Amino acid sequence: MEFSDVVRSRRMVRSFAAKPVERSIIRELIDLARRSPSAGHTQGTTFVVLDGVDVNRYWDTTLPADRRADFPWPRLLNAPVLVLPCGDERAYVERYAEPDKAGTGLGESSDAWGIPYWHVDTAMATMTLLHAAGERELGALFFGLFSNEAGVAEMVGLPAGVRPIGTVALGWPDGDDRPSKSSRRKRRSLDDVVRWGSWDDATVQDA
Repeated sequence: MEFSDVVRSRRMVRSFAAKPVERSIIRELIDLARRSPSAGHTQGTTFVVLDGVDVNRYWDTTLPADRRADFPWPRLLNAPVLVLPCGDERAYVERYAEPDKAGTGLGESSDAWGIPYWHVDTAMATMTLLHAAGERELGALFFGLFSNEAGVAEMVGLPAGVRPIGTVALGWPDGDDRPSKSSRRKRRSLDDVVRWGSWDDATVQDA
């Protein structure tokens, strides 16, 4: 599949078949995701993979049984694999305290970072993971942890300074997906999202 086809066909999938995904496939996807760029080549993203009974533990933590009756996407819970992409702010502070980066001042503490690149880099790796899943014709869904983050962090034993940006569900689509209401929003046109030279210049320009 051409990369442009992967990008154009990628969709968030919320309905999965109750069918396992081999760990070797998950390793292949994460091998691609870990090759995403990172500030200072810090490589501060780690993927916590949940399968088997760990998936059940995750849902028991984030969506207890007494709340599932009204859950709009019950087949999301069929996804056999959940991945927590985690950014480690400690790794970035340590990396930027090294001699070749010390002059930036970013090695003093995480507070020195105007943009927390441990989240930026983890997001880029997650996008690569989503595209890699699409290329293998796997369904994938990224969703936020919101109020459940602390419980999940405790469940998987995340150390201080390591934070998941969300969760990626992976599995085989069951062909009965119901898109979210958000997907009905019209995609902005290319001309609408491009600015040439300044924010105020939205003039269409051909190369």
